[in-house]
Amino acid sequence: MQDGRTTGTARAYELLEPLVQAATVRVHAAPGGYAPSGTGPTWGSGFFVAPGWVLTCAHVVGEGGAAVRLVGRELGITFSSGAGATGTVTGRVECVLPERLEERRPARRALWDLPDLALVRVLAPISHACVRLTDRARPRLDEVAYFGCTEDLGTPEITGRTTRLRGTAANGAALRLGDDDEIEPGMSGGPVVDLARGEVVGVVKARRQGGGGGLAVSVIQLRTLPLAATGQIGLYRRVIQAHDLYHYDQHLSDLGTRRTWTDVHDELPAEDDPYEGRRRLTPAERTTLCGLLAELPPPRSSEAVRALVEAARGEEPDPVLPAPLSWRDGLGMLLDPPGSAGEAAAMLRYATDVSVADHREPPSPGADEELWDWVRATAERLWRPLRRELAERHERGLVERERRRRARAGRPAAAQGRPTAGPRPGPSVLLEAWAHGWENVYDWRVSVLAGPAHPGRLTPVDSGERVTAAGLPEALRAPLAEAFRRCDTHDAAAVLEVAVAPELFGLPVDTWTVTGRVPLGVQRPVVLRHPAGSGEPPPGSEAAHRRADRWARVQAGPPLDERADCARGRPRIPDPAWLDALPDNTVPVHCRAADQEPTLGSLQAVHDAGYGVAVGRRPPADPAAPCAPFHRGLREELTEAGHGERLPERLQALRARAHGADPDAYWAEGMTLIWEDPARALPEDEPLHGDL
Repeated sequence: MQDGRTTGTARAYELLEPLVQAATVRVHAAPGGYAPSGTGPTWGSGFFVAPGWVLTCAHVVGEGGAAVRLVGRELGITFSSGAGATGTVTGRVECVLPERLEERRPARRALWDLPDLALVRVLAPISHACVRLTDRARPRLDEVAYFGCTEDLGTPEITGRTTRLRGTAANGAALRLGDDDEIEPGMSGGPVVDLARGEVVGVVKARRQGGGGGLAVSVIQLRTLPLAATGQIGLYRRVIQAHDLYHYDQHLSDLGTRRTWTDVHDELPAEDDPYEGRRRLTPAERTTLCGLLAELPPPRSSEAVRALVEAARGEEPDPVLPAPLSWRDGLGMLLDPPGSAGEAAAMLRYATDVSVADHREPPSPGADEELWDWVRATAERLWRPLRRELAERHERGLVERERRRRARAGRPAAAQGRPTAGPRPGPSVLLEAWAHGWENVYDWRVSVLAGPAHPGRLTPVDSGERVTAAGLPEALRAPLAEAFRRCDTHDAAAVLEVAVAPELFGLPVDTWTVTGRVPLGVQRPVVLRHPAGSGEPPPGSEAAHRRADRWARVQAGPPLDERADCARGRPRIPDPAWLDALPDNTVPVHCRAADQEPTLGSLQAVHDAGYGVAVGRRPPADPAAPCAPFHRGLREELTEAGHGERLPERLQALRARAHGADPDAYWAEGMTLIWEDPARALPEDEPLHGDL
């Protein structure tokens, strides 16, 4: 026995209980007037995840009536202020997940939609403890403890109970708690702690009717916090950075005498295999590494993290896992790597690559060098071949980073101010949809299209079958949000490519909302394209060369508009010989409904003629309105663009103007851009249908 008393799970609970209780809070109505602090009924529980930030359930902050608005609501937080004392402070709800809870609340006594989380900002500077959050995207089904506010003895207090995770639900968003004990009503919003690793893995959500156990929400769902605007860090990254720096500072400080989470991790029951423990970083090393990573600017994109994880792990990460949004999230993807190298080697490779990465903004002076110095010192206890490999890896990274910086410095200022010609280098989000004949239902799939960096790589995000047209926006809300998290960078929002048959070009994807109330077409470029296998010529053929020439000429500009499905306002299907004879920098324009003749035939003729850029629009509100203003406005837009490469962003700006009620942009309502980028070829893959 370690101390003559307890071992195993009981010992882990004994060590972790004081730390968790110190960070867990009681949630209730905001204190007001001359009322004593902390009075009033308990709404639920919560816990500090970073200085000044409390995580709880959305249904906890929604206590007191469906008429109250969740975001911006003020509430009371009673917390432990040390030595058995408590204090009360006011908090304000910063955001809830999912965001649609503001408009659509569940019925009374019904379960709130997952992930059912709320992040609360404390409105006064206070001294408090914080929990240690897991970075493992899929928690192990081990022994856990859950904590929250109970009134077993007549007064509110934070207590804990032990059980075991019995499985997951909702694609890992929910965790099933065993029925070893009963969850009291006031425990909703409290933390669920993995006793083997000493980390918080979930938030108590609901108890099972008529028995013990219940549901918790995985803390990894915090990654689904609302997307940041371009150029901003985002709430998730801010909170996680503050979380890691808190534990790093606690570990380094010599002022306090109480155990920290890092201290307790060192005392948790060890691995049965001592060699297995040697292949992992120690708790102190993990805390230090997370702190050093938090000192750096956040990554440019989720895909940048995944690329470094793949290079360090030696295989592509699981595509089903939530998008990694911080450098710390990449560490969680390196647990249990393949082969015999072990976690320590994979994490040190990853940290080496991060130390020489191109950051979204210059890091604090010496921060990247400090990370590399720590990697080199930590590798001293490992085998010599790894130390040599890390040194060579670091040297190659420095050379490559300097090459990229010189290339950017040598680029003319005018070229740096606008998009470069040619294909977009980064990943994009691909939405595919297939109609079921005359049934007016659709199958769909959301993927990440890697682009020129990895030709032909398509990483699935989610898919569904037999969804009505009215149900598509809601069904696609969460999958599209996850795909955008994977692809968006600090500099720009990723392009959404919608690959559908021409008769579905009228699908109003650009008007859908994923987060907030701003339509997709205002938030990012949205383009249409024909599905894979829709008559593309074989590589090297004359038709393929003609397509490439026309694409290059439109990109170089100036793009010329040409009416494709009308002549002086009268509908028509263009003659193939006439289409073929048009200048290569022509942009064919369709002004009628895509699913009707003659426009459907015109779209096919334009595609067959090898035009990779075309413009269309959905039917206007007044079918009798002339199309001349649309053609006139588009001609001016193409003239001002000067280059075809600017059209996706120009159309996005037009949508923003129309959304902002600019009368000079109303002519562009419903305008769509067909964008067949040859560098972003679609893999030919048939849609999946139901069982035969």
